[in-house]
Amino acid sequence: MSRLVLVDSSDQLPGLLPLHAWSALMASEAVLVGTPTHPFVPHLDAAGLRYEVVPAADEVSLSRSDLLGGVSPEQKGRAEWIVARTHELGEVAYLHGPGDHEAFTRTLGMTAARAQIEVEVVYFGAAPKGVRLLELVDVEARLRGPDGCPWDREQTTASLIPYAVEEVHELAEAVAAADDDAIREELGDLLLQVVFHAQIADDEGRFDIDAVAGGIADKLVRRHPHVFGDATAADAESVMARWEELKAAEKPERNGPFDGVVAGQPALPLAAKLQQRAERHGLAAPTAAEAAEAARRALTSVAGALEGSPDEADDDVGELLFAAVALARHRGVDAEQALRRTAQRFARRAEGPAAAD
Repeated sequence: MSRLVLVDSSDQLPGLLPLHAWSALMASEAVLVGTPTHPFVPHLDAAGLRYEVVPAADEVSLSRSDLLGGVSPEQKGRAEWIVARTHELGEVAYLHGPGDHEAFTRTLGMTAARAQIEVEVVYFGAAPKGVRLLELVDVEARLRGPDGCPWDREQTTASLIPYAVEEVHELAEAVAAADDDAIREELGDLLLQVVFHAQIADDEGRFDIDAVAGGIADKLVRRHPHVFGDATAADAESVMARWEELKAAEKPERNGPFDGVVAGQPALPLAAKLQQRAERHGLAAPTAAEAAEAARRALTSVAGALEGSPDEADDDVGELLFAAVALARHRGVDAEQALRRTAQRFARRAEGPAAAD
């Protein structure tokens, strides 16, 4: 009895097959692929396996079940050719590829079964986490390609910066609202910015997405010797201390305690970062008690200057906010996110009970 083995593959990992799928290919008399550009053809060549490309078939008449199943006359013709070739060779493996949709696979299996050919399906199995990241990379490459989107092709790393900044703020807003659907969506938008920037750099021959991913993966391994090496870490504080030591060794050009702090970031996280750096380097950083006292003094000054000019209150407001950031840090609170959540609650209350509900 003739035998047809249908070997599943992954569209996101077109050049990879698990061991059991490879074994099925190697045990067959020949491997059939749908097109000469099938992504696995180079691998079949390298392995020395005999393979044939299914030729374009004449259109054949369709049965009612074919029509209901969504198969085309050309696909039905290809299925019949594969079945005939299986009869000739005895055992054949058909390796699925891009464009082989469920309707064609179903038709191929049913055509073989009606011809009394034994049909075996070898599934790809569980794909590794992250395969759809490869799909995103392919989509963006297509958008930036010769036949892609005119807007995408016109963008530069500089022109995309406003969008990247906006996406970060939208993600922060979604996190403050604890909206999982929004967080997922905004993470996707932010991920697109990474892939988009990397594709532009790739097009210009500077670097590619693998250099981006490899760089951060290597950094994480280097800076977590307690996970990937022989070092130990008792708690999160020791992890952060070791991180800063390794970072300083990697970037010896940063000599000052505040080198590398981005001055253009929002003021609340800027204040928190400066306080953290000062504390880490043994400089004068406010303790919780000192911050509380500074907040009281600044609040008294601000309240007393309500009738004065804005310039008179400017320093006091700054001191009050700086002290509030220090208090937030000592309580383990992100001041930026806390203020964002409070602002959102205010907006809901201001809009009325219906909005608050």
